[in-house]
Amino acid sequence: MAKSKYYVVWEGRQPGIYKTWAECQAQTNGFPQAKFKAYESEAEAKAMFAAGWKKAFGAAARAGAGTGGTGKSGGRTSKAAGAETAGEYDPESLSVDVGCSGNPGIVEYKGVYTRTGEIVFQQKPISKGTNNMGEFLAIVHALAYLKRQGSDMTIYSDSMTAISWVRNKTVASTLVRDASTQEIWALVDRAEAWLRSNTYKNKIVKWNTKAWGEIKADYGRK
Repeated sequence: MAKSKYYVVWEGRQPGIYKTWAECQAQTNGFPQAKFKAYESEAEAKAMFAAGWKKAFGAAARAGAGTGGTGKSGGRTSKAAGAETAGEYDPESLSVDVGCSGNPGIVEYKGVYTRTGEIVFQQKPISKGTNNMGEFLAIVHALAYLKRQGSDMTIYSDSMTAISWVRNKTVASTLVRDASTQEIWALVDRAEAWLRSNTYKNKIVKWNTKAWGEIKADYGRK
């Protein structure tokens, strides 16, 4: 279970201290030059809120403490430019993964905030589909969600197949179309249509399981 966080918003719609990422997003997404950061304890959050954002970001730069961002890209910026090329992942990102009981079988997926593991969205179980179709839907769901938020946050997936389907804007699955697969194919058709009619700036990056461990949205069913 992800640890509790306290989100300090110095500049946003309503400055203050919030207990969930969703509340923090509501105050900062799309707000010009929003300034906010997450802390492990309420006492630290209160102290830094009183100290002001300049001191908070100065302290973070020296010690690497907390999380935060400025500007309007979902209220967050990358922790370090070129982090992936240095063998690290960007924690200020979304991670997606699928849970599949059988392949084909029952499919569900979710997207989480990579740093905390907090669930951002979750698809209820679909009666029949494949693992890669679920991974594809999760990425497109993340793209649509972030576009609504005005965010160019990076998206991580551990499925190279699904990433290639997104880039090609089409699903190359051999799953038969019949009554038992009608639900997932309807979602796939809608996702493909979204990709054909929308643009995005988000990077979609293959999660390096060998270097980083299981993706943060993992269902733990392996």
